[in-house]
Amino acid sequence: MIDEVAKTYLHGELRELREAILWKLDGLGEYDIRRPLTTTGTNLLGLVKHLSAWEARYFGEVFGRPFPEPLARWDDAEAQGSDMWATEHETREDVVDRYRRVWQHSDATITALAVDAPGYVPWWPRPQVTLFTILVHLLTETSRHAGHADILREQLDGSIGVAGWDTEAQRDAAFWQARRAHIELAARAAGQAGA
Repeated sequence: MIDEVAKTYLHGELRELREAILWKLDGLGEYDIRRPLTTTGTNLLGLVKHLSAWEARYFGEVFGRPFPEPLARWDDAEAQGSDMWATEHETREDVVDRYRRVWQHSDATITALAVDAPGYVPWWPRPQVTLFTILVHLLTETSRHAGHADILREQLDGSIGVAGWDTEAQRDAAFWQARRAHIELAARAAGQAGA
């Protein structure tokens, strides 16, 4: 009983995070969703593309249920990192639609298999896994990248939150300016005390 409850809960959390990731693209132009915002080139559309590729692998080949569309091999040195950005020929719609198709494939795997169903991850040091392990791993990875997307979007236009209904996202610029100033004062005071 608890196994099915855990599976349902983890799957629900993964579904919510997927939607939050895509929401970060809303209202932005092509340049802003693609432009490199960190030293390593991290960008919003690249995060979606990356999550798509790895979720397809984890809920696909790991359980002998390969995603039906081509994926770069995980061990292809030449393709390494190409999942972190979209070329000028890959449209937003291409990347987002593929991610949604991956969701359908992953959801079918999660629904079809028991939470203790065995899988095999050849790129892990301990490759024998269960569906539960992969659910936790993908939830962790998606959460991590959702955090990246939060920061990138805030850098681009100040937007925050996980969806339109998020009350934190509804605060005005004056509120955030005052909050930032308060935090800056505390940081300066701590810096002076530690000097």
